Amino acid sequence: MDRPLRRDAQRNRDLLVAAAREVFGSKGLDAPLEEIARRAGVAIGTLYNRFPARVNLIEAAFLPQLEQVLETGAQALALEDAWAGLVYFVETSCERQSTDRGFAEVCSGTVEAPEIDKAKTAIWEMITALVGRAQDAGELRQDFEAGDLVNAIAATSSIPDWRRHLTFLLDGFRAK
Repeated sequence: MDRPLRRDAQRNRDLLVAAAREVFGSKGLDAPLEEIARRAGVAIGTLYNRFPARVNLIEAAFLPQLEQVLETGAQALALEDAWAGLVYFVETSCERQSTDRGFAEVCSGTVEAPEIDKAKTAIWEMITALVGRAQDAGELRQDFEAGDLVNAIAATSSIPDWRRHLTFLLDGFRAK
């Protein structure tokens, strides 16, 4: 059982996670850990003491955002209109990934961390449910698959004018 951290240790951990979100968000997951420690105002040894491997820091920084994606998916599934739910999820996901390079890399890449893998599996199941629900409602093409949605989000969120391009994609996804 993990003991609670001392107040100063918890503060340092929180500072490191916040700095990691900022630095990874702007520079990607390969950003220098020294920059994260510097931005957090701690020594690099403190970073390695709290997060022995880069993946530990990535997991601490991005697991809460993956949990937010699951919340967004639950909200999308709760909407009465299946198409509106799908569009809400896609727009929210594109916006989130377009503003955070590190998060986009976590979503589309292969970060091997047990809790991230677990969250991504749950997200995949939720996306599959969103796609199936929109197809059952006759709103989404029958040949469309969950992987198509994941690819569309990844590709679209990397475009500066992603909202405009997403409109074109969504028109193409609709059932005729």
